[in-house]
Order: sequence, then C-alpha cells, then structure tokens
Amino acid sequence: MTMTADELPDDLNALKAMVLSREAENARLRQIIKELQRHRFGRRAETLPEDQLLLGLEEAEQVEADALEAEEQEASDLRRERVARRRINRGALPAHLPRIDLVIDIESHDCPCCGNGLHRIGEDISEKLDIVPAQFRVLVTRRPKYACRACEEVVVQAPAPARLIEGGIPTEATVAQVLVSKYADHLPLYRQAQIYKRQGIDLDRSTLADWVGRAAWHLRPVHQRLLEHLKTSSKLFADETTAPVLDPGRGRTKTGQLWAYARDDRPWQGADPPGVVYVYAPDRKSERPMAHLNGFVGVLQVDGYSGYRALAAGNTVSLAFCWSHVRRRFYELASAGPAPIASETLRRIAELYRIEDDIRGRMREERRAVRQEKSRPIVDDLAPWLTEQLARISQKTKLAEAIRYTLSRWDGLTRFIDDGRIEIDSNTVERSIRPIALNRKNALFAGSDAGAEHWATIASLIETAKLNDIEPMAYITDVITKVINGHPNSRIDDLMPWAYAEKPISKAVA
Repeated sequence: MTMTADELPDDLNALKAMVLSREAENARLRQIIKELQRHRFGRRAETLPEDQLLLGLEEAEQVEADALEAEEQEASDLRRERVARRRINRGALPAHLPRIDLVIDIESHDCPCCGNGLHRIGEDISEKLDIVPAQFRVLVTRRPKYACRACEEVVVQAPAPARLIEGGIPTEATVAQVLVSKYADHLPLYRQAQIYKRQGIDLDRSTLADWVGRAAWHLRPVHQRLLEHLKTSSKLFADETTAPVLDPGRGRTKTGQLWAYARDDRPWQGADPPGVVYVYAPDRKSERPMAHLNGFVGVLQVDGYSGYRALAAGNTVSLAFCWSHVRRRFYELASAGPAPIASETLRRIAELYRIEDDIRGRMREERRAVRQEKSRPIVDDLAPWLTEQLARISQKTKLAEAIRYTLSRWDGLTRFIDDGRIEIDSNTVERSIRPIALNRKNALFAGSDAGAEHWATIASLIETAKLNDIEPMAYITDVITKVINGHPNSRIDDLMPWAYAEKPISKAVA
C-alpha cells in the first residue's frame, strides 16, 4: 500500500509519539528496577541507620583496643599515658549503684627502714564497673498457723498474698522480666527458655507463654486507659505496620496491622507527657483508625496513606502530612543517577529541615513566628516550581508520580507553618514503630489474633515507660503487683507510666 503525501506527516507524528511513550515507559521501568535493586541490595533509608553505624563503630573500637593493648604491654610509659587518656572518656558510674569496698593493703605495717609502726596518711581510690550475671532465687513464703489451747476449732493464719499465677512458681518480677525481654529486648520466648535452661531452670516455652497471656489480661485496662488519655490530646501522630499472625486454618500466616498512636509535645515545650499506644487490627481499613480515635479532636500527623482521610471528613480532625515521606520519594530518584529536578527538590526540603533544627525545643508561638518568616517563602516558591516541572516531563515517570504525590497533599504538608505544635514530619511515631519491627524480625509472627493484642498491650506500656525515662521492668512489676492486689479502677491513672516519674517505684519482689 502506497501512502500519500498528506498521510505521511500524520503517521510520522504518531510514530514519534509512540517512540516517546515507549521511552518514557522504559525509563519508568528502569527506575523501578533500580529501586528494587536498591531495596534488595542497598540501603533503604536516606541516611545510614544508627544501629548499623554503631555496629561499624563497635568493630573499629574493638580493633583499636586490641592494638592498644598490645602496645601497652610492650611500653609501660605509653601504657600510663593511655590510661590517663582513657579516664577522660571512660563513662560515668551512677551514684545509685551499690559499692563494694575491696581493700588492698600492705603485708606489714612496720617501716622497712627503721622498723617503727607506719601511720596512714591517705589512700588512692579507683572504681571499676562489675557485673553479676542474672541470678535466680527462690522466695519461700511461710505462714505460721496458730491455735487456741482452750478452743479446739480456732486456727488463725495470715492470708496468702495474691499471686499473678495461682499455683505457679513465678513472682511478679519474674513475669515482668519475661515481658520486658520479649517486648523491649526482642527475645522470643523459646530463646528465653534456652537462657534459663543454661542456669539450670527448666521452663517450657508454653509455660512462659501462659505467663505472658495472664499478665496481658491484667494489664489490658491500663492499656485502654492509656489510649483514652492520648485521645484527649490536641495533637497526635499515627502510623501502622504489619503484624504477621499465624492462621492455623490455612496453615500459614495472615497479615494483621498494629496501629500506633503517639504523643510527644516536648519539641514545643507542651505540658502533656509523651506516650504511645499500639492497637491491633486484622486489616488496614480506614474504619480502624476511625474506631480507635473515636472522640479525638485535633491535629493528626500521618504519612500519605489515604485511609486517614476519612477521619478528616467530620471536621473534627485536621491532617498534617509528613515531609520525610516526600523527601524519600525524591531521594530514591536522585540516588539512582543524575536527576536535577529531584536533587533541587531535595535541596529545598533540606532548607526546611535546617530551620526546624534551629527551633526544636522552643515555645509554639516562637516556632510559628520563625516558620512564617523563613519557611513560608520556601514552600510558596516550591509549589509553583513543582507544577512547572510537572508540565515539562512525561506523566508516566516516577518523577511525575513523586511530584503529584507532593502537590496532592500540599495543604497537609504546609499545615505545620501555621501551627507551632505540628512537626515537619511524622518521625516521632516512626521511631515508636521501630521496636515493633525489631520484635517482628525476631519473633517472625504472633501465634494468634489474641497474641497480637497481647503484643500491643504490653509493648504500649513498655515503650511509654521508656519515653518517660522509667525503667520498664520495675514499672511492669509494680503495676502487676498492684493490679492483682485489687488496685481500684477509680485510681487507674496512678498506674500510667508518667505517674511513676514523680515517685519512686517500690521494689516489690513477690
């Protein structure tokens, strides 16, 4: 078939459009492949994770210490110099630790010169940090019985103290240790059982699981009250993460969700103490946060997940979005190769973060004033610039997706400029999600929906205690002890973690 001259230009234009479309699609697919390669083989965050950095430093410090020890053994002068330098940065020994005196005295108190008695003129004192491995002990409770010689039927005896595990062997402190080891130190129960067995204590994993379940049941009202407290706040963070749960009926795991709701007003000197609550749900539907936050009125800071938008429909919740999630999308593009638009966007976002670093910890009104002066011009220039770049590039590229993601959430992204309480990102709640991810990595999955609820209950109390600088094991021990001894529900606020910041924790042992 022979084409006419009039038909040729149209076909060339169509062919040209087809080629451009294919090139854009190929560029998009190449970008996806690079992201998958980076996800599989490379770093997954914009910066080196702190724990990975610490691992590297640990190895370097160990090698350095090994070399220094060899040098010090060969040169005594050098050794004295090293010791003097080490004392400058050896760490602090807290005053509350018990001190055990070890006196190293001379063999004879007679003068080696004339034989007269020596008198003490002073002493040199040095302190070293010692450790006693965890020790098991048995608390023997004796309850004497008394009878009256005149009244044969009278027998008097003190009542038995309440116990978390009726007929069981653990104290409340032992159960608290199991909970903290599992949910704070990420040790699955079977590993804890192995540790105990090395010390001659044979505890089956199922026995430990029974302790955890009973403790979680008693702690549930405290968890619920903690959530109610957070919902009275004027601003919260929210996020969610997967919680694999065993599904026996299908012989595999199903994917549940742990929703995290956090409060931290310290960056703007707010009066409310920090806290975080985890709530388990079998899915990620928008109905879940609506039910969890029923009654909450204020600002909710979240990532870009659309499921939170239903909360804002009632005009009682304002959504503030996260610049960290925006930055991550452009970072993935810039790290894959030359990307001038993505790199320029990252530079402008970095300016916003520099401003936030300067005002962190200031009063809310001062933060708002600085943002109006310095951050407002940056975001006012960024939106039209992104719109202009979007019009110049193919709409099928990952860059176009990143720009559309940003512009579609612009109101929520810029809400922090007009409110000094709002953070620039939701990293606060993402930090609270991190322990859940570590526990998930070690435990792999929860045994059931009820097990995932136990996970949420106990982790909420432990992480909130940590946020308030409360030692988790002492806190959990005290709360369990009080609950099983009939702590009144009308005074449940006394069991909130922050209440322990104002008073010493009693050293309950039984």
